[in-house]
Amino acid sequence: MDTDSAIIWIVSSKTGCVIVAWFACSGWTRYPARGMPNEAVSVVLRRLAQDPWRNIVRRWNWKSAITSALIRAAIYFTVNLTSGKSAAIGAMQAEFLWRFAVAGFLGSIIQSLRKAEPVWQATIITSVALPVLNHVIEFTVHTLRGTPHLKTSFTISVAFTVIAMLFNTYAMRRGAMIIGKDGRPLWRDLLDMPRLIGGFLLWIFRLQRSPQNL
Repeated sequence: MDTDSAIIWIVSSKTGCVIVAWFACSGWTRYPARGMPNEAVSVVLRRLAQDPWRNIVRRWNWKSAITSALIRAAIYFTVNLTSGKSAAIGAMQAEFLWRFAVAGFLGSIIQSLRKAEPVWQATIITSVALPVLNHVIEFTVHTLRGTPHLKTSFTISVAFTVIAMLFNTYAMRRGAMIIGKDGRPLWRDLLDMPRLIGGFLLWIFRLQRSPQNL
């Protein structure tokens, strides 16, 4: 799963900084990806760079593509509805099309990094570097097409991204939302969502109650 903020939001929001710091520097390292060998972040990145066709394009994560595109398209439709149904549908279609394509590639990168250690390095990549690229594309697409309420739509989208990206990584490290030989049917992932979301929220709550984990 795709995915999951722009660096502008992280810099401007104390909450964003704290969340990223929690995942990057805390006890999340105590929960390694199940049943998978550990790899260094540098090894994973080198493999992706050496053969992007095989390791990114051919492993396009359709689960991340579908879920991310549907959620973001709904955001743009809802926000732009005040400008008329036609404007809302246009913004929704533009967001869905580009997001469906790109989110699958970002999901494949996140899936590769779910094995990587140290966890804080992988988390910085998935929660900062990838979202920055993601939102640069998003802003460019909607600026060029003239989306009416771009500022509001973009702000909501960015605010949603940090949590979405971090949850994506959290879920993938537990075997959900991945494709390929280690994957499972999407309906199984969706059935498991309540448990994953609950565990994700409880983990954040534990960090709030135990700052020594930072």
